[in-house]
Amino acid sequence: MRQRPRGDSRGILDPARLLREVRFRRHLPAEPLRAWVEHYWLIDWTLSAPFEQRIVPHPAVNVVFRSDGEADRDNERAEGNGGSDGQSHRDGGAVESGEVAGVGRDLFRITLTGTGRVCGVQFRPGGFHPFWRQSVAGLTGRRLPLPAGRLTRPAHPVCAGSDDDRCRALDAALTAWAPDPDPGAAEAVRLAESIRADRTVLRVDEFAARHDVPVRRLQRLFTEYVGVGPKWVIRRYRLQEAVERAAGAPLDWAGLAANLGYSDQAHLVRDFTAVAGVSPAAYARSVH
Repeated sequence: MRQRPRGDSRGILDPARLLREVRFRRHLPAEPLRAWVEHYWLIDWTLSAPFEQRIVPHPAVNVVFRSDGEADRDNERAEGNGGSDGQSHRDGGAVESGEVAGVGRDLFRITLTGTGRVCGVQFRPGGFHPFWRQSVAGLTGRRLPLPAGRLTRPAHPVCAGSDDDRCRALDAALTAWAPDPDPGAAEAVRLAESIRADRTVLRVDEFAARHDVPVRRLQRLFTEYVGVGPKWVIRRYRLQEAVERAAGAPLDWAGLAANLGYSDQAHLVRDFTAVAGVSPAAYARSVH
C-alpha cells in the first residue's frame, strides 16, 4: 500500500503554472480508506485575476467540496430565485458546496477567481463503487450535487481549518458513508492500477490474457466499477503520459507514438489534440 501520495502531474495541463497561481497539495486518507481512495487533493487560492486550469481527467470518480466567493454569489442568486437547494454549508462569509464528479471523458476546464478553497477526494478507478453501491457508469460525464443517492453531506464544512483538519473531515465523511466490502471493486482497482503503472499495456486482449480474464468479463467489470471500458482506460493513461512528457524536454513524437501503441505519429497527434484541446507542438510551446 502506498505510504505517500503520488508526486506526478499526470492529467494537469501546464502544472508549473498551476503551482505558481495556487497552493496545490495531496494527502493520503486514513489507512482503512486507502484501498478505495487514491488521495485527497487540496487547493487554496487568492487571485488578483481569473485563472483557468485545464485537466485531462483520470478514469476516476471525485467527490469535491468547494468554498469561495463565487459559490457564495451563486447561492445568493438561488435564494433570490426562491431559495437554496439545500446542498451548501455557510462558513463565515462563504458557502461550501459539494458534488460527485463521475469520470470525465472530455477536457475539464475551471476558472478560479478571488479567494477560495477546494477539498477533493480522488477515488481509485473502481474504488467509488463500494460507496455508491450501484453501477458507476451512470455517473460518467456527470456532476451531481450532494447528497447524491446514499451519500449524505457532512454535518460541518469540510474546507475549514488546517490541512490536518480538512483531511480528518474527509476521513469522517467517507467513513460515515460505510463502504461495502466488494471483491469486484477490489479486482477492478487492481487491474486499473496495473494499466496505470505498466506502460507496456496497450491492447485489451493482451491485457486480459496476461491476467487470465475473459475480454467480455473485463469489459463488464470496468463498465460497472470504473464507469468506462478498459480500452478507454488504457488510452487515457497513455495520453496522460504523453501530456506529462510534453511538459518536459523536447520529444521524439514518432518514437513516443510507437512506445504508446499508436500506429503512427498522426494518430497520436489527433488523440492528443482531441483530449488536450491543443496539438502536442502547440502545448509544448506554451509550457516552455
